[in-house]
Amino acid sequence: MPPETVVADPTQTEAVKPPAADPAVLLGTEAPVLTADQTAAAEALASKAAADKATADAQAATDAKANADAKAVADAKALGAPDKYEFKAPEGQTYDSSLIAAFEAGAKDANLTQAVAQKLLDQMSPKVQELQVAQATAIRTGWAEASKTDTEFGGENLAANLGIAKKALDVFGSPELNKLLVSTGLGNHPEMIRIFYKAGKALSEDTFVPGTGPVRTQVSAASVLYDKTTT
Repeated sequence: MPPETVVADPTQTEAVKPPAADPAVLLGTEAPVLTADQTAAAEALASKAAADKATADAQAATDAKANADAKAVADAKALGAPDKYEFKAPEGQTYDSSLIAAFEAGAKDANLTQAVAQKLLDQMSPKVQELQVAQATAIRTGWAEASKTDTEFGGENLAANLGIAKKALDVFGSPELNKLLVSTGLGNHPEMIRIFYKAGKALSEDTFVPGTGPVRTQVSAASVLYDKTTT
């Protein structure tokens, strides 16, 4: 009897062999452990990157401000200076004409608008006025000190000699002249005092008539002014 032939069941499959494992990596790991030097280098790179970003941000902010300032200047210049400035002084004050002329020339060169120039002048004028007052006071004080020590009418007899000068001022002067001497400080000037002192002496000096003895007469105001022989 021939041997029985065994037919394989078609529903049966050959067992699947598991895939072969990847060969081991000879060098390196999936998460290498950094050395101390490598860690320090990484931190230094991170720190430098942060510093570079901060510097870039600061520069960007500076550039933005510079651009804004430049635009503001450009906008102001675009408006331009007027043909003629019309400056207004604070109430009760006046500007020195030479000072205003110099300021206006500078404002023109800078192409300042009327509003900008006026604002700048308003800010400057109190300080300028303060300096002018200080200078005028120093000049008047210097004149007064020179008069007090003048060799002709100053010194111990200053008060009496000023009285003589005052008499001449009363004769030849006017209320307007008195105001001028006070407002300008010229009443302290030694040459101004000297001329009135000499005029006062001439008005009150003694004259002599030959053969009749000394006779006290008062020289006229006109002769003091116009007679060059009178001293």
